[in-house]
Amino acid sequence: AFMYFATLTEVPIVQGLMAAGMGKGPALALLLAGPSLSLPNMLVIRGVLGTQKTVVYVSLVIVMATITGLFFGSM
Repeated sequence: AFMYFATLTEVPIVQGLMAAGMGKGPALALLLAGPSLSLPNMLVIRGVLGTQKTVVYVSLVIVMATITGLFFGSM
């Protein structure tokens, strides 16, 4: 998920992926994690918070988006 999505383009991209068969859970996880895990955002966060806190932040985003996607997908 190290792709950069402009805020207004995320929804049409996810709609296209869902039309191609992507489930609701993975789609939600992509929408939640996408903006936080883009490379430009991670570089800015690293510059502000430092490497160690950025690793913790990215790890938490991945874990929480995955858990949320799994939970939402199982409903």
